[in-house]
Amino acid sequence: MEDVKLEFPSLPQCKDDTEEWTYPMRREMQEVLPGLFLGPYSSAMKSKLPILQKHGITHIICIRQNIEANFIKPNFQQLFRYLVLDIADNPVENIIRFFPMTKEFIDGSLQNGGK
Repeated sequence: MEDVKLEFPSLPQCKDDTEEWTYPMRREMQEVLPGLFLGPYSSAMKSKLPILQKHGITHIICIRQNIEANFIKPNFQQLFRYLVLDIADNPVENIIRFFPMTKEFIDGSLQNGGK
C-alpha cells in the first residue's frame, strides 16, 4: 500500500500584537485568522455596531435554531451582508451540509477585501 501524503494550504501568520486570550473574552468576537472573526451572537447585537464598524466587518454568519428566529436575526441588513443558517443544536444534526455554502460565503468575502 502506498503512503499517501496529504497537503493543506498554509494558514496566514498571526499578528505579532495579538492579545493573549482570556476567559472573559468569550463574549467578544475574536480575529481567528486575518479577516475572519468568530464570536457569539451578542457580538453582533445592535449595541455592538460601533465595534463591528471599527473592525471593518462586512459579512456576518448568523447561526440559530428555528425556534430562535423571532429574536436572533440580522440587525443591520442595510450595512452588512448576512448568511443565516437555521441549525438544530443536537448531536444528530448534519452540519456538514452547511459547509459548502458557508465556505463560499467566507471565501467570497475575503476575496473581495471583506471581513
